[in-house]
Amino acid sequence: MEEFSVRKASHFKILTVLAVATTLSLGAYMYSAKDITLSIDDEKKEVTTYANTVDDFLEMEKIKLDEGAYINVPLDTKLEDNMNIIIKTPKPYTLTIGNNSFEVVSIHKKVKDILKDLDINLGELDYTKPGLDQVVSIGGEIQIFKVKEEIEEIEKPIPHESVTQKSDDMDIGVTKVVQEGQDGLKKISVKKVFENGQLISKEVIDEKIVKEPISKITKKGTRKVKTSSRGNLRYKKVVTMLATAYDNSYESTGKNPGDRYHGITASGTKARVGTVAVDPRVIPLGTKLYVESLDGTNDYGFCIAEDTGGAIKGNRIDLFFNTTREVRNFGRRKVKVYILE
Repeated sequence: MEEFSVRKASHFKILTVLAVATTLSLGAYMYSAKDITLSIDDEKKEVTTYANTVDDFLEMEKIKLDEGAYINVPLDTKLEDNMNIIIKTPKPYTLTIGNNSFEVVSIHKKVKDILKDLDINLGELDYTKPGLDQVVSIGGEIQIFKVKEEIEEIEKPIPHESVTQKSDDMDIGVTKVVQEGQDGLKKISVKKVFENGQLISKEVIDEKIVKEPISKITKKGTRKVKTSSRGNLRYKKVVTMLATAYDNSYESTGKNPGDRYHGITASGTKARVGTVAVDPRVIPLGTKLYVESLDGTNDYGFCIAEDTGGAIKGNRIDLFFNTTREVRNFGRRKVKVYILE
């Protein structure tokens, strides 16, 4: 009975020693010194700590994480010797889009990293100031320019031309539209560029003619017209000439009645009122004429160049009358001679 008690007491002592050894071993692990590399916003320092977890370490170092701060390991991670703890604190920036500005925070410094942090995606044409790869100072401004291109299709009329064609088949002052004009049509492609909703440029990038214009064609008469008491006269040319008069008398023709060719013109026609003598080099024989008086007396009127005379050279004309008295009364005077069509 006494032997059992001794053995029992000895066994209890062994268990107690083991428990104490375990406790000391655990405590030695939990509270042994650890060397930690701490980096806050790229500033590094070496820290020796007896903390058990990252959270304990931050508390012991009196480091408070602001909302949005970055830490590279979870807070409940157990500390290990030579562990690296990286902390990045959020920085304030001003973000401007058009006329609107916003205060934002980010742990990054480069523009592209800040925008990614804020979940802002740029379009293909969008750009920023400063540029995406540039570093922004704390509190600095980032401007975002949203760029959009639009292609506008515009239809524009092409004015038709008006063409006037001279026509000697029509009298002067007479016009006739022989073809009505029609405007054409062209399609213009205009590229418009908008920046933050504001139009900043536009340019024509393509132009196509959809419909050719049709010219308006008007014929304009060139045939000259002389208004007389006998109606309108259409003429090719008008010449001012010196006019004289003649009849069938010997004084005018050098022939007496009964002589060969008495009263017969150079054209072989019978001389009569309306017959005139001309220089054929100026007015061909057979030409129809109208003789207008310039002194207010009656016009000689319509006549035909059928005769010639030895004294009728150049711009001279001899007018036939029936009587010597009329010849004498006419004398010499200037007249306008219209060469008719």
